[in-house]
Amino acid sequence: MKLKFNNRETKVQQLADYIEGEIYRQSLKIGDKLPSINELSTEHGVSRDTVFKSLMKLKERGLIDSIHGKNYFVSNQSSNILLLLDRYSPFKEELYNSLVNRLPDNYKTDLWFHQYNKHLFDTILDESIGRYSKYIVMNYNNEILSPKLSEIPRDKLLLIDFGNFDKKEYSYICQNFDEQLYSALESIKDDLTKYNKLIFILNINHPHPQSSRDFFVKFCRDNSLNYETLNEVPYSIEKGCCYIIIKQIDVVETIKNAKHDKMEMGIDFGVIAYNENPFYEIIGEGVSSIGINWKDMGMLAAEFITTGKKTQTYLNTIINKRKSF
Repeated sequence: MKLKFNNRETKVQQLADYIEGEIYRQSLKIGDKLPSINELSTEHGVSRDTVFKSLMKLKERGLIDSIHGKNYFVSNQSSNILLLLDRYSPFKEELYNSLVNRLPDNYKTDLWFHQYNKHLFDTILDESIGRYSKYIVMNYNNEILSPKLSEIPRDKLLLIDFGNFDKKEYSYICQNFDEQLYSALESIKDDLTKYNKLIFILNINHPHPQSSRDFFVKFCRDNSLNYETLNEVPYSIEKGCCYIIIKQIDVVETIKNAKHDKMEMGIDFGVIAYNENPFYEIIGEGVSSIGINWKDMGMLAAEFITTGKKTQTYLNTIINKRKSF
């Protein structure tokens, strides 16, 4: 089938990806001889130089080899990985680095973000299915498994992060936003009981699972703690309260509003942020955080890629305790 070129990438890259897809689909198998440079040039309507550069890319990836610089043949199976995440954040970068640093040199990881946009999510997968040996995907919804994912062979798909839906047939590495949140708060209950009130800030339109709010409320009620839930950061920060904050921008806004009232974090009020951020170590005397270890998620994802073994894991939610509460 003749390759249809687009304007998003160079013809060199597209031809290399196309041949790699043929190797992945096993239209070209290990030991098979590739068409000659002249044949590929004629078939796809590109220059010999474009074909040669494409073959060099595949050779660098360890997928093909040659005898005396010609007669190229398939030497290995495709090791291209699709990593489809929701949106950029420092802890997603930590996940990415942990993943790629544990993969062999001949593995190539393509990183995309779907921004919780269903159309973009479906488009990325439509253009990716059949081109990769493994797919590492953050679903765009915590409650519903995207039908598009059923088009990927289950042994090649790993779901990460979200997943409050039936996924027993799939491999996954997820966090639990409900019971694990409750347990993490329980582990610091003695500290939290010193506050007049616990305040949970999560906008109702934010993609973070709203069920977290319910388990925060349950924790407070079970322990007879005064509490409040808010959609937005209040302009006036209450003295003697501890704020549990989901969005990182809301953490910044809370500290800024407190400074306006000359209140000091960790003394006049408490803060616990959801998900770690390198800056939390140096803001004030340190901002405490609650969440999973994203390096562990990357490490386990790399293990799935290299071994192919099915995995079904929930990561523990932990507290990184600093002086903010």
